[in-house]
Amino acid sequence: MDGVETYWVWLIVGLTLAMLEMVVPGVYLIWLAMAALGIAVLAFISAPPLALQIVAWVSLSLIFAFSAKRWLRDRPIVSSDPLLNNRAGRLVGETALVTQAIADGEGRVKVGDSEWIARGADAEAGTRVRITGSRGAELLVEPVALLADDSATED
Repeated sequence: MDGVETYWVWLIVGLTLAMLEMVVPGVYLIWLAMAALGIAVLAFISAPPLALQIVAWVSLSLIFAFSAKRWLRDRPIVSSDPLLNNRAGRLVGETALVTQAIADGEGRVKVGDSEWIARGADAEAGTRVRITGSRGAELLVEPVALLADDSATED
């Protein structure tokens, strides 16, 4: 690069990648940015040939990315609300009203202002059921009366 010090190029590339990390979802550009900034420091101190700088940038990017992946795998980020994006999971334990009879294990229930496909024991329309789980967009239900009978026999 005639007339341009390569450390300036690496510095601009690193800062651009760091800014893009704020715009693009995911955590991958930051590792490329850190590697570019590291190569900018290396180019400022010793000015190795451009080919060596590129090889060092690719290597450092891979090292940073795989190290971060391993570090995050060993120390997962714990959410204060793990069911934040799991709407069906948030409904577990709630009661619902059967709107379309559950026959042969499938029907529809109303929870709040929305209807869901339900799977569970056969139940007539108008029956109250408790949501015990979910499988994709389907709710797993069982009649409330069965739960009351089971708890009475345990006492």
